[in-house]
Amino acid sequence: MADELYLNDQELVRRQKMEALREMGIDPFGSAFKRTTNSLELKTKYENATKEELIDLNVFATVAGRIMTKRFKGKVGFMHIQDKFGQLQIYVRSDHLSEKEYEIFKKGDIGDFVGIEGQIIRTDTGEITIKASKYTHLSKALRPLPEKFHGLQDREEARRHRYVDLIMNEDSKRIAFLRPKIIRAFQNFFDSRGFVEVETPILQPILGGANARPFVTHHNALDMDFYLRIATELPLKRLIVGGMEAVYEIGRLFRNEGMDSTHNPEFTTVEAYLAYSDMEGMMDLVEDCFQTISKSILGKSDIEYQGNLIHIGEPFKRIHMVDAIKEITGLDFFEITNLDEALMLAKKHEIVVAKHQQSIGHIINLFFERYVEETLIQPTFVYGHPLEISPLAKKSKDPRFTERFELFINKKEFANAFSELNDPIDQRERFVNQLKEKDLGNDEATEMDNDYIEALEYGMPPTGGLGIGIDRTVMLLGQIDSIRDVILFPHMRKK
Repeated sequence: MADELYLNDQELVRRQKMEALREMGIDPFGSAFKRTTNSLELKTKYENATKEELIDLNVFATVAGRIMTKRFKGKVGFMHIQDKFGQLQIYVRSDHLSEKEYEIFKKGDIGDFVGIEGQIIRTDTGEITIKASKYTHLSKALRPLPEKFHGLQDREEARRHRYVDLIMNEDSKRIAFLRPKIIRAFQNFFDSRGFVEVETPILQPILGGANARPFVTHHNALDMDFYLRIATELPLKRLIVGGMEAVYEIGRLFRNEGMDSTHNPEFTTVEAYLAYSDMEGMMDLVEDCFQTISKSILGKSDIEYQGNLIHIGEPFKRIHMVDAIKEITGLDFFEITNLDEALMLAKKHEIVVAKHQQSIGHIINLFFERYVEETLIQPTFVYGHPLEISPLAKKSKDPRFTERFELFINKKEFANAFSELNDPIDQRERFVNQLKEKDLGNDEATEMDNDYIEALEYGMPPTGGLGIGIDRTVMLLGQIDSIRDVILFPHMRKK
């Protein structure tokens, strides 16, 4: 039958032990247990205490955790239990426990949860240990843990079973605890600079705020299709119109696109908007943000990442996109004003230009992606993005370009920011041009948002806005190569 449960030999033995516990009057899946300390507190508090000093102190503690190692012979045994901070050794003697408790200890499997009360000692090998005087079974593990050195080599399987990965892989656990610290550091940074944290809708009726392919869902009560948001930008700028002046949001975004080591369809960003600021103000803010957070999290500003020493503490390089292309290729797109000439250059360099990219601005961006991105190791602000790829940014003095920048570190984009377009007439024209691109096949183009135009018509002050990728920041500060290893439960293909 389809619902029949197949159990291997180990699983069968564990279920037999579960029943044996029941026969002893013990609930295999236990109840609440009160701890007095944990592995970190114990090791920190008594790290300098000698074996003799601990005996004299005669201090008792109550701990709990998962059995990770176990060995016993006759009337004596050792085990390590694991809590969220690490492992702690337990020393067990039959003459220090009741007969029943020692029998429970012997029946315990790797993976079971136990509670231990006993004296804090230091063994002859120098390890802080609990000498058990009371042993409590807390919860039975019906599946064996993978063998430490062979069962977790497949990272894909580790991601599919993150709960096991967290048990067995210290680095995975490190990142799981590091990520919320980094998010809290972002919150502290923006809070300390007068920003207000807000929440905006995840379901949005109009696609906007970025160029991306969306996920679509249906709202039954309203009988309307909605998008999972691809950006928080437009709702946040409405709040600037409303007079909140400095706002930010840390939230999930959803883009129905490809997956690789730095892209995941569901990801987290922080977006922030500051009235009376501009692109230059956002550069200063982003630089300050990365330097403050790296110092807060790591205690240093130099980060070794993927074979490169990244100097976060030094002033970030600032360069116009056209100048960056010229540095690498010798081509000066400031001097190229004829589309046919730009198309010829693209053809010469074997750069494919799609139907919706038939403009000099798009071609400039294609050259940048081909030749420049891979060279940007140290933190670099690349500004002056072409108008065609920046529908929400103010024009620069040269109207072909915008007051927009991206921050690149180690070849990847970490932040995107600009002087926000607050001219409702210009904004409407940009939206119209995006609709034209959509008709030409650009399925990432934004839609016309008449309500947002109306908001701008009430007046929005000059404003700077930024977006920073949280996941990539965790990768950088945690020295992790894949975005799927900084997301607890990444989406995976069916096996």
